[in-house]
Amino acid sequence: MFIETEDTPNPATLKFLPGRAVMGDSGTIDFIDADAVIGRSVLADALFALPGVSRVFLGHDFVSVTKADSADWAELRPIILSALVEHFAAGLPVVEAGVGVTEEPIAPEDQEIVTQIKELLDTRVRPAVAGDGGDIVFRGYKDGIVRLTMQGACSGCPSSRATLKHGVENMLRHYVPEVVGVEQVEG
Repeated sequence: MFIETEDTPNPATLKFLPGRAVMGDSGTIDFIDADAVIGRSVLADALFALPGVSRVFLGHDFVSVTKADSADWAELRPIILSALVEHFAAGLPVVEAGVGVTEEPIAPEDQEIVTQIKELLDTRVRPAVAGDGGDIVFRGYKDGIVRLTMQGACSGCPSSRATLKHGVENMLRHYVPEVVGVEQVEG
């Protein structure tokens, strides 16, 4: 099995592409630390067991790994690659059933607005964010405020706040006049 690696805009995060589905159509999941994984993902458990791994993000067809400040990619990259090959070769599940991000309840009168917001996020924002090793996940909408979570490489990226405020918020406000702002929510 050959796994490609790509740099991301966040120098502490690398994107690993195994050439196959990781989460597939199940969405994405961001493990902000080893405690967030317990019993939820065999793959993330294996990666957090490696010295220097501080965050794991599982995308559609990639895995983003964030290293601790003290870790060195020259040492960490080969052992991550080895752990990924071992996991996929063994045919183990990536996550346990039912694991994922939950949305806040949406008021019935906001359902059409939320549908528009999700479509814009899925078609215009998520592909670009995934290209950088992360994801943007809709969490809720209320009183004109869209609640989003930046995941993977994007969650720790210095430019993520600017991306949300100047990119995503401006785009949503342009296409969906009911949107007055965007708020980042931690996973």
